[in-house]
Amino acid sequence: MTLRPALRPVLRLLFGLLFVAALPTQAGTASAEQAAAWREQARALEHGEGVARDTSAAVALYCQAAVAGDRLARYNLGWIYANGRWVARDDAQAAYLFQLAADQGDEPSRNLLAIMGQQTRKPACVARIEAELAAEQQAIAQRAAETAEREAQDNRYKALIDTAQRRQIYVIVQRLAPEYGIHPALAVALIRAESNFDPLAVSEKNAQGLMQLIPETAARFQVKKPFDPEQNIRGGMAYLRWLLAYFQGNVDLTVAAYNAGEGAVDRFGGVPPYPETRGYLKRIREVFQLPTHPFDQRITAPSPMLRLVLAQPRT
Repeated sequence: MTLRPALRPVLRLLFGLLFVAALPTQAGTASAEQAAAWREQARALEHGEGVARDTSAAVALYCQAAVAGDRLARYNLGWIYANGRWVARDDAQAAYLFQLAADQGDEPSRNLLAIMGQQTRKPACVARIEAELAAEQQAIAQRAAETAEREAQDNRYKALIDTAQRRQIYVIVQRLAPEYGIHPALAVALIRAESNFDPLAVSEKNAQGLMQLIPETAARFQVKKPFDPEQNIRGGMAYLRWLLAYFQGNVDLTVAAYNAGEGAVDRFGGVPPYPETRGYLKRIREVFQLPTHPFDQRITAPSPMLRLVLAQPRT
């Protein structure tokens, strides 16, 4: 097929842009074969061998390969800087690249260094790629840490499910948690702190069942049989979902409000100073340590005191 002359410049431009857009960002972890491939692609673009000549894309690929440790790419890019080909001439940046190549045993680079002197400066393209790699590695480490924390969180609360009765309760928690948007670990932590997994537990304040619903809260969330494990857990999760929305996912405030009431948290502008509530929060934190929890903002408007509450240091 013969291309019309008017289309050829457009296709050359598009080809060059595709090369630049496809530049890999993982130079620091590339194999020697991959680095050599980038160098050969750069050479083809530099000389227009089989492809449209694109010196900007060639320099970018040489730099990618140089960061990846390719000796010849370091020499070639150094030569480009030393001669001011398509970039501003800069002997210090050229010497930086020649030094890297010389350290790998490149004799021409070693000879050029003897002439140019020892003043070196890292090329901007090298610094940029290294900064991108460092940012990516940091992001990978952060994701790994978050994954490890989630796994530790799961193991922490699942270790409590060690009897037949607790396994029956946990089955209910697992089934209902997605419906209410509640992390199973948070529900299990509250059940442990509230009733120690006893579905018939009754407190001195007449809080009832697994999640210790007082009659007013049970009525508020349509719980007619507070000693029925599923109904009780439904009521407790509905209340948790409401509190999480009210306190915009802040776990400390939500847990404190579950124990002392949302009114007390609002009045004190944070976790109330009640010994019972502080001890309760500590018990929850032994099992559930995440500081925030997803919430559904459609459930209720946020606490009017929330800005003040969240601005205060946690104790």
